[in-house]
Amino acid sequence: MQRITKGGAWVLLAFLVLPALVAIPVSLTPKRFLSFPKDGLSLRHFENLFTSPEWLSSFYQSAIIATSTAAFATMLGTLAAVGLWRVTSKYSELVRAFLLLPLIIPQIISAMAFYRMWIPLGLLDSYAGLILAHTILATPMVLITVSASLANFDPKLEQASRNLGASAATTMRCVILPSIKPGVMAGALFAFILSWDEIVVTLFISKFNTYTLPRRMWNGIRENTDPTVAAAAVVLIAITLIAIAGFALSARRKARKT
Repeated sequence: MQRITKGGAWVLLAFLVLPALVAIPVSLTPKRFLSFPKDGLSLRHFENLFTSPEWLSSFYQSAIIATSTAAFATMLGTLAAVGLWRVTSKYSELVRAFLLLPLIIPQIISAMAFYRMWIPLGLLDSYAGLILAHTILATPMVLITVSASLANFDPKLEQASRNLGASAATTMRCVILPSIKPGVMAGALFAFILSWDEIVVTLFISKFNTYTLPRRMWNGIRENTDPTVAAAAVVLIAITLIAIAGFALSARRKARKT
């Protein structure tokens, strides 16, 4: 029974992952359109990706937006999770449900709402507008991961810290945060990946000044089917896998120390 379960899990994983891996052979085609390589392999599209000012600019913009989003979402999500963990009332779950709405509402609805709100605020087609929108979308993910870590946190540790004379800020910094660090780091990672890959909201609220990598990939597929898009997809997959592997190794090292 256990072997069947493991086999089913591997089949499901392959079903989810293999379609994305199609980008690898396509990125190595020597032709100028999306196709599988038949007459040899070529790195010309990776060369174009890392030498083109347009693609490099999109990488740079996506990195700034994703890093800023991860920082703000981690701060807000962690504070919200700790606040809801401390305040146990009949309204706390309603507040939690409200904060999780960005995960439930379809992104196309969120994109239209952001577009309508950002126009009078002057945030359309700006770094601030994209970072704020992505932060709103990513904060619930941090809230979930940090709340999961807080569920395993012993409240007596906080009480002991306060009884020994530590302030609320000191207790938060020296007792609570180190204990829930895996949840905070996981939330930051998920927030970064969400912002890095997000395209629906970006298409609505960015025009010419902000041109993230997913949007340039979208335009590359829609306008001229440039295989450089596949090369960019391979780089995105690699960055995501490296980030996940780094987090897993860090968590494993911490588990060994404890």
